[in-house]
Amino acid sequence: MTPAVKWLIIGNVAMFVATLIYAPITLYLGLSPELVIEKQWLWQLATYLFLHGGAAHILLNMLGIWMFGVELERLWGTRQFVKYYAITGVGAGLTVVAVSLLPFDFAAQTYRSITIGASGALYGLLVAFAFYYPDRPLLMFFLFPIPAKYFVMIVGAMAFLSAPHSRVSETAHLGGLVIGYLYLRGGRGGLTAEIKYRYLKWKMNRLRRKFDVYSGGRSDWDRHVH
Repeated sequence: MTPAVKWLIIGNVAMFVATLIYAPITLYLGLSPELVIEKQWLWQLATYLFLHGGAAHILLNMLGIWMFGVELERLWGTRQFVKYYAITGVGAGLTVVAVSLLPFDFAAQTYRSITIGASGALYGLLVAFAFYYPDRPLLMFFLFPIPAKYFVMIVGAMAFLSAPHSRVSETAHLGGLVIGYLYLRGGRGGLTAEIKYRYLKWKMNRLRRKFDVYSGGRSDWDRHVH
């Protein structure tokens, strides 16, 4: 058990016990897009990750955090792991808020609903695990072993297809997957580094067109501009 994973599990279990003792905690700490937008209760974008709706809910999420988180924390170190977990978890929450503003019936229901659970961050850990260990077998439905890269594709497709009519917040799951993927594609600098790289690449291409720059060579040197 690595340090961050251990304290994440302890924190989640402690908050689960607290909600059993005093259920209204969920109204203040669960993610409600309506309250985030209208009352600026921005802390909910982080606190919802530590609330769960039942024993099975928290058991599965903590099992996933342990299964994928320990290996990733050993690979990255505690600081980078905590940073990634927070970015994907909060990013999943922001995705829920953004989707709740869309002009669809299911979005209107999301706007007035409360989302809880660490699943968004867990899906971020899952995509990271598949990113570094694409061929590591994972059990689909705890029965069929398939490579991690295909496992992520399948659960992502299932979340996307069931999002409009599912009682589970598949939007948070998709948000964790997408934010995690974008962060990892950006390297250790994250999404910001990816955006900077794309901007610099676009700027260089623009300069090449503007100044008509071509690669040179030994032959026909007079026809090349350097």
